[in-house]
Amino acid sequence: MTTELYLVRHGETDWNQQRRIQGLTDIPLNDTGREQARATGRLLARRRWDAVFSSPLRRALETAEIIAEELGLPAPATVDALVERNYGDAEGMNFLDIERKYPDRGSVPGQESREEVVARVLPALHELAAAHPDQRLVVVSHGGAIRAVLTAVDPHYTHGMIANGSVHSFEFGDDVLKLIEFDDPIAVDSLDEQNAVEAREDGVA
Repeated sequence: MTTELYLVRHGETDWNQQRRIQGLTDIPLNDTGREQARATGRLLARRRWDAVFSSPLRRALETAEIIAEELGLPAPATVDALVERNYGDAEGMNFLDIERKYPDRGSVPGQESREEVVARVLPALHELAAAHPDQRLVVVSHGGAIRAVLTAVDPHYTHGMIANGSVHSFEFGDDVLKLIEFDDPIAVDSLDEQNAVEAREDGVA
């Protein structure tokens, strides 16, 4: 039995636009972010889904709520372990400020290590997948959290920017999470799948 997990980065916030580190600071989506969430929801609607889950931070949860509405699914359940990386004293700073004050990024007081992020996010994804065998789930989280998962499960490749609203697909089976596709386009095989479903429904009707 396998479960498919599609990790989505939340839509844009004003702090994203200003290139400020958010971390656990609870910043809401801006209008662009809401439109990104709707666009991602419309893209995902080309396939069938079983449930939507989310980090409880507002920017992720609002993204997940918009996606769930586009998919015709119930409101998303939240999973605390899916929150963004804690960036400690760097939160609220822009990238230039951080480079000036903390040229060695590893020295930021209170910052969660990538290993610590993996240690909470990866087991949470395993638990979700194990609890939903043979299902396809949307999981809305954050750039730092998704990056940590990618580094853990696909360590031999360097992945590009994790854009707001982007989708990254994984498969869970035999207690192992594997990357299917970074920046999954969804559309390539989903139209064939949709046509097959509609054909079956026509046959039943």
